[in-house]
Amino acid sequence: MSAPERIPPRSVTAADAEADAAFALLLTHGELTVRGRIREASNAALFCTIALDGQEATCVYKPVAGERPLWDFPDGTLAGREVAAYEVSEATGWGLVPPTVLREGPYGEGMCQLWIDVHPEAELLALVDGEEPEPGWKAIGFAEVGEGRTALLVHADDERLRRLAVLDAVINNADRKGGHLLPTAGGRLYGIDHGVTFNVENKLRTLLWGWAGEPLTDEAVEVLKGLGKGLSDGGALSARLAPLITPAEIDATRARVDALLTAGRHPEPSGQWPAIPWPPV
Repeated sequence: MSAPERIPPRSVTAADAEADAAFALLLTHGELTVRGRIREASNAALFCTIALDGQEATCVYKPVAGERPLWDFPDGTLAGREVAAYEVSEATGWGLVPPTVLREGPYGEGMCQLWIDVHPEAELLALVDGEEPEPGWKAIGFAEVGEGRTALLVHADDERLRRLAVLDAVINNADRKGGHLLPTAGGRLYGIDHGVTFNVENKLRTLLWGWAGEPLTDEAVEVLKGLGKGLSDGGALSARLAPLITPAEIDATRARVDALLTAGRHPEPSGQWPAIPWPPV
């Protein structure tokens, strides 16, 4: 198997950040019109258009009224955690979560997120024969593929995925599946579906274990230091998260950032529960 297609990956530019900020304003103040329902979603997820002053975009609207209660996430809402994940992503400067806001809509308050068109040929995950990944790939683990056969599940050795792995460790993402990875034709990568995040207990469950135990990059260390400052008492990020998640969840997020900086390494599976979400894609 050849190395995954490179588009190539790129970091967020000043123009990207300006465009994202404009989309966030559009999502906040635009007129939201429901066009249909996304039936694959486990909670109510509506495909919509949003328009304001001649500008229009497509988005996903997830009303709080359509959420199913989760016994292990008793506090807050899925929508609030989705927006909190966006706020943390923005604080990293990596732009890994599409513009996401909390607003009123046709079915009450909910999360509204910019729709992302995916580049269909950008390979990020694969099942391969053999016990070791080829260059350009990182091993996740072995998976049953039927008739008593197993294959090695791998993900791309991609700097964007590595940044997302760090973000997931910070927000304690309990559900990083392959279908939540959205590469674009322009070279950006987004992660979506962050409703089960920020729990005070360690619930990290992800496909992005390829760097487990490896030293954090210098870039990641600097980003984590910035998050630590933003999450301090009176910090700008703490203030933005306060309406979205609980004080205990903000404290736990700060503690996870501190733990990552102390360890200096990507986290490893705890061994206390399945480390990979099901289904993985």
